[in-house]
Amino acid sequence: MAEKTPADVLDALARDVALRVFLRAGRIDAMPAKRARRRQLLAEVAQVFEPGVRYPERRVNAVLGALHPDYATLRRCLVDEEFLSRHDGEYWRVGGPVST
Repeated sequence: MAEKTPADVLDALARDVALRVFLRAGRIDAMPAKRARRRQLLAEVAQVFEPGVRYPERRVNAVLGALHPDYATLRRCLVDEEFLSRHDGEYWRVGGPVST
């Protein structure tokens, strides 16, 4: 399964009536305050990472930086809400076997 690009994710968010309000100038501008809405947005963002693939932190930062100016906060939210896991500077999307 091919991963989505940041542009694909932004397009999906823009099409979602409930999530498009969090976009500005073609990027995520704000994180939803309500947990359910935040998880919905993060679930879409997580689609840029293929399950079972480990990504170095630098790559994760670059990808998330294309979506939101504060990529560190976005990365932390993805980990806190268990869409991504991390170990030794590597990240992977939860929900699939992890390759090494």
